[in-house]
Amino acid sequence: MQRNPAEITVLLRQMRSGERAAVDRAMEVLYPELRKLAYGQFQREGAARDLLQPTALVHEAYLRLVVQEDQNWQNRAHFFGAAARVMRRVLVDYARARGARKREGELSAVPLEEALAVSPERAKELLALDEALTRLEAISPRQARVVELHHFAGMSIEETAEAMGLNPRTVDRDWEAARRWLHRELRS
Repeated sequence: MQRNPAEITVLLRQMRSGERAAVDRAMEVLYPELRKLAYGQFQREGAARDLLQPTALVHEAYLRLVVQEDQNWQNRAHFFGAAARVMRRVLVDYARARGARKREGELSAVPLEEALAVSPERAKELLALDEALTRLEAISPRQARVVELHHFAGMSIEETAEAMGLNPRTVDRDWEAARRWLHRELRS
């Protein structure tokens, strides 16, 4: 069920003001939206599929989001942009942990979520993408933000433009330029 963006914005403000009931309500309202975001990310990111299941990703991202000191989310788009960034960080953390275990030759028991990280190739792809995005952010923070919102959060060009306070044509140009730049970086 698609939620009214204004309802989510009100809920986020209540959470920010420290209302305990708002945190509980947020789980009920935002969880389905976060699951859609995670599934969308898994469909777009072949690298993510072998690292973590969408449900585990949503749980980990939600926990990281609600314990943040700075919960100054302005609206739905701002929250889901932050959620996309946190999901990316979770996946990168799992990929790095998997790489560290492989280098150490660790054969001990690991938690179920970590056991889902089965593909070293996928982990390498995700880490390479994360490194490329970090380089892009140093060159063009706006283009990196467009990639986060459009690609990782699954927002349309129009939603991304609204969240960033830009014209949709500007966002579309930034998206195309960032895509080309990332493609070149990942091929080299």
